[in-house]
Amino acid sequence: MKANETVSNSTTSDITAKRHTRLEYRKVLDGRKQPIRGLWQRGERFYARLKVEDASGKAVVRRIPLVDESGNPWRTVPQAVAALRKLEVQREDNKLPTFGQTPKFSDYVESYFDYYKQVKDAKRASTLLRERGPLKEWKKHLDGIRLHRIKKAHVNSFIAKRQAIGMSARTVNLDVIALRNVLKKAIDDGYLTTLPTQNLRPLKTTTKKRDLVTMSQINLLCEKAVGVSQNGQQFSDYVRLMAYCGSRRDETLRLKWSDVDWQNKQLVIGSDGLAKNHKPRRVDFNPTLEIHLREMASRRAPDSEWMFPSPQRGDKDIHAKTFRESLTLARNAADLPRLGFHDCRHHFISLCVMSGIDYMTIAEWVGHQDGGILIGKVYGHLAGSHKKQQAQKVNFQPVLLDQAAE
Repeated sequence: MKANETVSNSTTSDITAKRHTRLEYRKVLDGRKQPIRGLWQRGERFYARLKVEDASGKAVVRRIPLVDESGNPWRTVPQAVAALRKLEVQREDNKLPTFGQTPKFSDYVESYFDYYKQVKDAKRASTLLRERGPLKEWKKHLDGIRLHRIKKAHVNSFIAKRQAIGMSARTVNLDVIALRNVLKKAIDDGYLTTLPTQNLRPLKTTTKKRDLVTMSQINLLCEKAVGVSQNGQQFSDYVRLMAYCGSRRDETLRLKWSDVDWQNKQLVIGSDGLAKNHKPRRVDFNPTLEIHLREMASRRAPDSEWMFPSPQRGDKDIHAKTFRESLTLARNAADLPRLGFHDCRHHFISLCVMSGIDYMTIAEWVGHQDGGILIGKVYGHLAGSHKKQQAQKVNFQPVLLDQAAE
C-alpha cells in the first residue's frame, strides 16, 4: 500500500466542514485511485466494514470504528489500513472480539463520559459536568432503550414531561442539546446513521430583561463585603473589575498580572485559551478601569502571578476558585438578594450602550462573535431615553440655512 493514499470525492477539510447529519460513508482509495476493500471513512473517522459474528453467533456485516488502544480514532490512511489488517488477522485467527447488540443508551452515556475524560482538549471538564444533570434525566427516560431504538417520539415525550414539571424552555433546549451530543458520538462510533433529533425545532424562549444594577448598588455590596468577609477586599476588587471591563465570572478569576498591557492600555482576557469562545480578547482601558487596575496593583500579592490568588494556596501559586461565599455574606448585609456576578457584566455592557458606544466595539470588548447583534437585541432598549433626548435636537426650521443661501 502506498503512503500517498487519499480519500475520494472530498478533502479532509471539506468533510470536517459538514454537519453530522450530512456526512456519508465514503470508500477510501489507495495511491492508484483504487478502493481499499473494507475501509471506509465518515468525516475524519475511519471504519472497517467486516463480516463478523454478533452476540448470538450470527454472521453480520458491521462498520467498526478504527481506534487506538486509548479509544482515539486513527487520523491517517496508513494507520487505518494497519488497523484494518489487524482486525482481519484477528478474524482469521478467531480472536476477533464479539460485536454484540447496539448498547443501551444508559450504558453508552457512561462510555461517552469515559471517552472525553481520556481525550485531551476534546471537551472541557466544566462542559461535561454541565451535561451530567440533563443526561441523568435522559437515562431515566430512556431506561433500557438501545441507541438505534430511540425515536423522535421519545424526545418529544421527554420535552413534554420536562415542561409539565415547570422546566423553562431554555432548560429543556439545553437538555436536548446534551442528548444530541451523545448521539453524535454514537454516529461517529458507527451505532447510528441519523439523529432522532433531526429537524427538531427548539422551543421558543423569551429572554428576561435584567434590571440595571447601578454603581451605587455595586459599591454598597463591596463596602459590606469588606466588613463581613475575610476576603472582602479581594472580593471587592473582583466585583468592581467585572463591572469596569465586562469580563465573565470564571475568566476573571483566571486573570494574571501578565494579562495587563500597561503600555498599550489594554487588559487581555482569555489568554489561557479557556474563554467561552476559546479566543483571547483585549479590553481597552477606560479611565475607571485603569485607575482600578493601578489600585489593585498596589495591593498585589508579591508571591503570586494571579490577580486573585487563592487565600488557601499555601506553597502552590493557584488562583481563587470562587467568591460565592463572600457574595452571599455581602448580599445579605447589603440587602441585595438578587445581585449576582453576571450583573456586573450586564452593568458594563448597559453603560457602554447608554454611552453611545457602537455595538461592534462593545461586542469585541465582551467577547461576542456576532459583531454586536446580541448587544442590539438584549441591550438596545436601554438607549431609549437617550434616543428621546436626541429626538429633541431635530430642527425642522432651517432658517439660518435659508439666509446663508441668499
